[in-house]
Amino acid sequence: MNDSNLVLDPDKLRALDVLRRGKRFLLCGHQRPDGDVLGAQAALARILELSGKEVWVVNPDLPEPRYAYLAKDCKYRAWSGDLPAHDVVVTLDFAELSRLGDMESAVRASQAKKVVVDHHVPQGDVWWTERFVDMSAAATGLLVRRIAAALDVPLDPISARGIFTCLVTDTGWFKYSNTDAETLRTAAELTALGVVPADIHSALYQRRSPSHPRFVGQLLASVTYHAEGRIAVFEESAAIKRDGEVDSDEVLDIVRSVEDVEVVLYFREMKSGSVKLSARSKTSFDVNLLARSFGGGGHKRASGATLEGALPAVSQRVLEVALTQLAAG
Repeated sequence: MNDSNLVLDPDKLRALDVLRRGKRFLLCGHQRPDGDVLGAQAALARILELSGKEVWVVNPDLPEPRYAYLAKDCKYRAWSGDLPAHDVVVTLDFAELSRLGDMESAVRASQAKKVVVDHHVPQGDVWWTERFVDMSAAATGLLVRRIAAALDVPLDPISARGIFTCLVTDTGWFKYSNTDAETLRTAAELTALGVVPADIHSALYQRRSPSHPRFVGQLLASVTYHAEGRIAVFEESAAIKRDGEVDSDEVLDIVRSVEDVEVVLYFREMKSGSVKLSARSKTSFDVNLLARSFGGGGHKRASGATLEGALPAVSQRVLEVALTQLAAG
């Protein structure tokens, strides 16, 4: 797979050199790994293995069951207190070591070279050796596809399935504003390699339990509107019985479909006592700016943060900042 249009800056060329020279790789993703993390790991692991490398994939948490179609070809391990032998660490879909949870100290202390592959707005201290970052990329999986092209490693059905998972989960099945020509060209390429979109859609979104619609209904019943309907807020308290792992974008998209709504704020009370914020925008409102003011981050139209405090107080505090930001234009 030779892409003659691929232009790489010096940062990316140095990152590629580390990937070429490395022998034993540790691939890490953030806590509660999503489709972009898991798909990128499955694809990059396959690409490196086809290049004769030894690869371990270790995350703070195991994948949700719906990603079993990836797990059959990629052995995802959960952090158990020790890192396997490695000379290169590759973090995918994040650049803040705090997102590794309990793994953070071990990865930070590793003497191996460290490469970041990510498409989020960078923030925090520089701890990596090199980075392969493009904030305009729709998904981390697209960066893995570019890496494969630069290393001249052809994609196969396994790596193609991983990258396709990244694309559809991070673009909302090609309906979000980050969907661009590269995304659609890549999706066509992956389909030609044997990916069956209907099969992946079924695995990800059509295996819910009978109680799932009632759970979603409880969440939607909590929606409140502010600023003449421009901001929508809903809360998930710990008292609500979860129906397994829930794709927050599923609920966020329903609320975001309301015509006047520009910003959606979803607050989830965690068992630890903290509150997880998921924020989405469909206008120029920058939810990344909002999330960063509370120690989080992400993209301009999709970001999140974890805050300490009681759910009602946290919700009100974030809403007040969002209202101020909205008023400032």
